Amino acid sequence: MGAKMDMPSREGALKGRDIEMKIENKHFILGNPIKGPFGDNFEVAVFGTGCFWGTEKGFWRLPGVHSTAVGYAAGITPNPTYNEVCSGQTGHNEVVHVVYDQSKISYTDLLRLFWESHDPTQYMGQGNDKGTQYRSGIYYYSEDQKTLAEASKAAYDAALSKSGLGEGKNGIVTEIEPASTFYYAEDYHQQYLAKPGNRQYCSAMPTSCSVPPFATWAPSALASKYASVLPEEFWQQHGPKPGCTIKGPNAQLVWP
Repeated sequence: MGAKMDMPSREGALKGRDIEMKIENKHFILGNPIKGPFGDNFEVAVFGTGCFWGTEKGFWRLPGVHSTAVGYAAGITPNPTYNEVCSGQTGHNEVVHVVYDQSKISYTDLLRLFWESHDPTQYMGQGNDKGTQYRSGIYYYSEDQKTLAEASKAAYDAALSKSGLGEGKNGIVTEIEPASTFYYAEDYHQQYLAKPGNRQYCSAMPTSCSVPPFATWAPSALASKYASVLPEEFWQQHGPKPGCTIKGPNAQLVWP
């Protein structure tokens, strides 16, 4: 099954607009800017694991994350609205933009949360949420990120197969593509699960299968530079578990 078979053509996509979405440039929990420029010690990563509400909360709670934002990427329509993305006529995915301090957390740690916080074998959806905007995706900003994403995918695919976990019969369907323009979602979506009056909803379906230790799948040229910062004890205590992707305090975790 081709990962793009349900995507609109460029000619058939919605036109969009030139005006950027207006948002408050302050993270509701962390207090840091969610729009750049960011300092030299910060890196950016973008992930999609289904509904972006729960995805974002998982990432902002990780130690070493500077800020997160939800938005739309990997599609065609410029500056889309939420309703347009949900129509399936923009090609965009609901994603989370993660800004992190590479001296405090590794891209490898972000990848572990990504894989373990949803079921990457589900095609164009996650749990109750179905559609192109809920697809599993990693969008890379460098060749290092690409190499690590592909190596981790192969390792996790093997682990899922061995464990007999995941709903999809054909293994992981996650797309790994160069990062395109990230369009910020409407202000009310930003850090939604932490705001008053929110609906505590997320349909992500963690498989309970752990990513194999980095040492077993690390590309040799990147093994030292991208060694995991968060130890196994952290993941045992705070890692995603089926049925509780969005549970837990809103505050960022402190470790140790």
